[in-house]
Amino acid sequence: MNSEQNGMSPDDFRRLLGQIANARMPFGKFGPETVPPHGAWIIDLPIEYLAWFKERGFPKSPLGELLEAVYDIKSHGMDALFDPMRQQHGGRSKLRPQRKKKYEFPNQEE
Repeated sequence: MNSEQNGMSPDDFRRLLGQIANARMPFGKFGPETVPPHGAWIIDLPIEYLAWFKERGFPKSPLGELLEAVYDIKSHGMDALFDPMRQQHGGRSKLRPQRKKKYEFPNQEE
């Protein structure tokens, strides 16, 4: 994604990346109910989830613009652009629920 090709200045692109770095998903499958306490970072959303929004339309809000920018970056294979942001956050968001660690098996002795 070349920022000059789409008419965006380097400063505007830096500002956009700053907004993306601080945005979390406030609703839906990766919102706070599923990924507590504040929802997943939008940079960690799966490309398939973002493609679903692309097909049906991104929300008409500043968040929608950020989600669309993340989709464009990921769809052009530039996901590594988000690696420094992930390091600041302490790694990727945990998108799957934590698995149960203790299992009990029925007694087989009869």
